[in-house]
Amino acid sequence: MTDTGLPASVAALRRIREDPHRLGHRPHDGREPVQGIGMGTTGPAHKRIIVGYGFWIFLLSDIVMFSCFFAAFAVQRNATAGGPTMAEIVDLPRVAIETTALLLSSYTCMLSFAATNARNVLWTQVFLFLTGLLGLVFVLLEAWEFYDLASRGITPQRSGMLTAFFGLVGLHGVHVTAGGLWLATMMAQVLVKGFRRHIIHRLICFNLFWHALDIVWIGIFTVVYLIGSLA
Repeated sequence: MTDTGLPASVAALRRIREDPHRLGHRPHDGREPVQGIGMGTTGPAHKRIIVGYGFWIFLLSDIVMFSCFFAAFAVQRNATAGGPTMAEIVDLPRVAIETTALLLSSYTCMLSFAATNARNVLWTQVFLFLTGLLGLVFVLLEAWEFYDLASRGITPQRSGMLTAFFGLVGLHGVHVTAGGLWLATMMAQVLVKGFRRHIIHRLICFNLFWHALDIVWIGIFTVVYLIGSLA
């Protein structure tokens, strides 16, 4: 019997009807669980969920930053100040190789995590290495592009359009470089520590980061290079 004079099973059923989604975290048998912040009837959320949720917040904030740079380029697209236009500086064959390398790195990154799920250290390391190698090819080609433009006097100070171009493309290149350093760190951790739970969590975050960079680059390739060259 409960304090209200009703059997415990009836009282529990009434609570479920009043709170069908159990927002009050009450179990079906009417027993009161120990409650705390972030805890439901089954206890606190799994660390993998918490880490993933927090990293998604970081990625969204990063996307907001890239959106600002995209907006700046869209506004400054025609602000050439009598200097070269995008159609005059774009080298589509080189950009196509960059894009192919980065998209292939996304594929090998996915394969590395498939190997991680299979708990295969060898193939995880192989695919992570290929991901890093393709990322390095991308960064070197981008650095070559910037060097080639600078050698012709095409620098960010030349016009508003070039400032926005170098800022947006350079920001993405810095992210890929940081991702490559992170990848090297993860390869060392997998080699030394194996597939511990926190290592797998970090690999999940790295995969999210790397795929997000690929998505951003598709936007850059389309908005900056393809549309710019056609204009």
